[in-house]
Amino acid sequence: MTTRRQMLQAGGGLVLSSLTDLSALADDSYPAREVHVIAAYPPGSGADVFTRYFAENMRPFLGGTVIVENKVGASGNLALIYVSKAKPDGYTVLIHAPSAIAANLSLFKNPGYEASAFDVLGTVCRLPFTLSVSPNSPHKTLQSLIAAVRAKGANASYGTTAPTGQVAGAMMKNILKLAVVEVPYRTAADSVNDLDSGAVDYMMYDPIFAIPRHREGKVRVLAISSKERMTAVPDIPTIDESGVPGVDIMGWWGVAVPAGVPQPIKDKISGAFLKMAERPETKEWLSNLGGDAWVVGPAEAQAQMLKDVKNWADYVRIANMEPKG
Repeated sequence: MTTRRQMLQAGGGLVLSSLTDLSALADDSYPAREVHVIAAYPPGSGADVFTRYFAENMRPFLGGTVIVENKVGASGNLALIYVSKAKPDGYTVLIHAPSAIAANLSLFKNPGYEASAFDVLGTVCRLPFTLSVSPNSPHKTLQSLIAAVRAKGANASYGTTAPTGQVAGAMMKNILKLAVVEVPYRTAADSVNDLDSGAVDYMMYDPIFAIPRHREGKVRVLAISSKERMTAVPDIPTIDESGVPGVDIMGWWGVAVPAGVPQPIKDKISGAFLKMAERPETKEWLSNLGGDAWVVGPAEAQAQMLKDVKNWADYVRIANMEPKG
């Protein structure tokens, strides 16, 4: 005779079996429709180029159709809010810099999301910011530029185009106790004429804009914001080694989803992204833009984002910047 206990045990086994089958089904059937990859910056921007390149080259490994959508505004926060509130089903994916997710938590009083709203599933590269001058500038080293900027006092100026550059520039200004004035630009392209004419003494450019132009002789990158030199541009010294100790800001790119996506689907997204990241073609493309390949899985990627939350609080404190409203 079948006892009540045996029936319950059998029923429990059926439930577990059903859950396992559903999990496997989710993995096998995904993606069953279009996957929307969110880009946080305008079409044609350096960040948009990155998002589209990674999305397009991840697609063959993921299968199905991948569509890139631009959700632009508030230094990337609109895209981050959108993804954080999206249904956690794997059909809304963020290809972005998780370092920027961490940074904006300190740069804004209320960015509209928490770090816990995202699961980072893998990384592809690291990218420092650059300190650049006009190719016609008399300065060939950062030390030479610093001496000239110090002599000009409040008549000296530098330009920024993104929050990361603002922080790096302000850190250097405060560490060296310079009187130099920041000039914000909407885009890097908007600043070129001012840099070439000498209206600003130097720019804090993102590497996607600066490194290719440095190689073409259109700008001169004097230093980068990472602690160590980059493999992609080994001839360019760091700001730290050039006499500004304490500047160590590194951006990095990866893939993330809203927290709560089923594990089998996260595994599939992560696997597709990491296969894309490991391709020799991807690494060569990144190197041409001044980025070093850095490919790690979900656990290390998530840990790095959470570590960066603390790091960015320290950077903003050193920069003496007030969070934006």
